[in-house]
Amino acid sequence: MTHPAPQEPHAFQEHRETFRIGRDLPVRRLGYGTVHLTGPGCWGARGTDADATALLRRAVELGVTLVDTADNYGPDVAEERVAAALHPYADGLVIATKGGVVRDSAEAWHIEGRPERLRAMCEASLRRLRLDRIDLYQLHRFDPEVAVAEQLGALWELRDAGKIRHVGLDSVTAEQLRAALDLDIVPIASVQNRYNLLDRAAEPLLKLCEAHGIAFLPWFPLGNGSLAGHPVCAEIAAAHGATPSQIALAWLLHHSPVLCPTPGTGSPAHLEENLGAARVRLTANDMSRLDALTIRP
Repeated sequence: MTHPAPQEPHAFQEHRETFRIGRDLPVRRLGYGTVHLTGPGCWGARGTDADATALLRRAVELGVTLVDTADNYGPDVAEERVAAALHPYADGLVIATKGGVVRDSAEAWHIEGRPERLRAMCEASLRRLRLDRIDLYQLHRFDPEVAVAEQLGALWELRDAGKIRHVGLDSVTAEQLRAALDLDIVPIASVQNRYNLLDRAAEPLLKLCEAHGIAFLPWFPLGNGSLAGHPVCAEIAAAHGATPSQIALAWLLHHSPVLCPTPGTGSPAHLEENLGAARVRLTANDMSRLDALTIRP
């Protein structure tokens, strides 16, 4: 198997708006994450079904083409709400979901990577999402009790059977991604890890993704809200007629061409604010100031 060639070099002035996951699945780089459609601890539902439907449909109206969800959000709730709101899916709308984590309560969850369980979880997601094939299916965690080759092999079998189009990994290190690539069992189209302006511990992983043309979907792209009040973000935001949150998201879009943030929210106003970050054009000086901010170890 040949790994994808690197994406062409990116200059932040160009501010490309799209990325091709797996080289053949174009998405707008700012998407929408569905974790806030569920309650605290990803348990149960947040708000009403009508509110969730309106929010998801508004996201698509505003141009979102990548909706990120997971079977354990709720559990099941987020996937069911996505299907209720958006099925039949518009052409070009990519639904990404995850399996491999079982949520037992709002306070407890466990990893489940046995091949038979991964296959069952994928089949259940297909039913909830009303899909014949999932465009991007991400392994939510590697199970330390199951050989990596067995877990990747299960995903390859699902891909070979036409159940999923592309495979991704969630919460991995650069070393784990490199090992998965070296095993060469199934192409890796994406990773999903914690990463934001002030939390760049995953920078080596990001560089590896860049080298292989792998999409990087950062979670906590706004630091769980902490970046909204950052003074440097606020100062740059004022110069652009933007908000600090928009600057933090714009930095991600300018920092690397493979970063595809999917910020989540349960608020229509915050949704529009987040997606407005795609219109912000940061200058070289803006980027220099933001790049220099203290990075959380």
